[in-house]
Amino acid sequence: MNILITGITGFVGSHLADYIVKLQSHDRIYGLARWRSPLNNISHLIIENKITLLWGDLLDLPSIERALQICQPKIIFHLAAQSYVPYSHEAPISTLQTNVIGSANLFAAAEEVAGVIVAVSSSEVYGQPEYTPIDEKHPLNPISPYGVSKAAMDMLAYSEFIAHDLPVIRTRAFSHTGARRGDVFVASAFAKQIAEIEVGQRDILYTGNLDSIRTWCDVGDMVRAYWVAARLCILGEVYNIGGDRTTTIGEMLNILISLSDAKIIHRIDDSLLRPADVTLQIPDTSKFQKQTGWEPRIPLEETLENLLEYHRERI
Repeated sequence: MNILITGITGFVGSHLADYIVKLQSHDRIYGLARWRSPLNNISHLIIENKITLLWGDLLDLPSIERALQICQPKIIFHLAAQSYVPYSHEAPISTLQTNVIGSANLFAAAEEVAGVIVAVSSSEVYGQPEYTPIDEKHPLNPISPYGVSKAAMDMLAYSEFIAHDLPVIRTRAFSHTGARRGDVFVASAFAKQIAEIEVGQRDILYTGNLDSIRTWCDVGDMVRAYWVAARLCILGEVYNIGGDRTTTIGEMLNILISLSDAKIIHRIDDSLLRPADVTLQIPDTSKFQKQTGWEPRIPLEETLENLLEYHRERI
């Protein structure tokens, strides 16, 4: 069958493409990409002719309609988004346009295409939690433009399911990381700075708030979850997906530091503190695990070691 991944050039999209290829299935993978999107995350798949890129933009409805008509996907993994929370405070309109209007275009075009859509939302829709662990019945209280945009996309997907029978499954992903994660995201930013210290490119590692609590998942476990969600989850339903290892940001940093022989000095940089910060994210993933049998397999130490090696190789 034909599979379309929006955001295939990004962190999670490229790992999802890798995962499907490694299944040695006969599925044909298409990826939606803008002409200016960097292709380094998927260059190996392009060289090996494992994927087919379709040029388009979520904000350009005709290009989305054309892409769907070409590939006729049986599964759409909708991963494309402006996903950096601090940037959403600087550019809220752009974030809302990409994540809400872009998703609306995709859903409208997909009404004419049979299949399943896995609409990937975020734990940021819950905001600062009223209780933990956070289950799917927790109120949506986003406190950033990014969180607002993902909540709107989430609800838009649900309304399309109710009003137009759009075959959509909604997922809300909690913190996940691994190789290829953007340098601005916390674990990756730390790993990059450690690798730079190891080769003498910097002296000090700068951090934001180290007291925030996160539950971590490896990107490999996350993309495996999306794959089983498309096959085993109930249309119209929403599912939390996340790991089972909870730490403060500072504890995660200490694990990364322990993987290096270099002397690491770190300081807080006030510019890295968010104007509104979600400081506690502990998921209840029992609904998803009961429905699919999925559970996280990769320990946090292995995830962080892979992330650090990724930055060492880049440097």
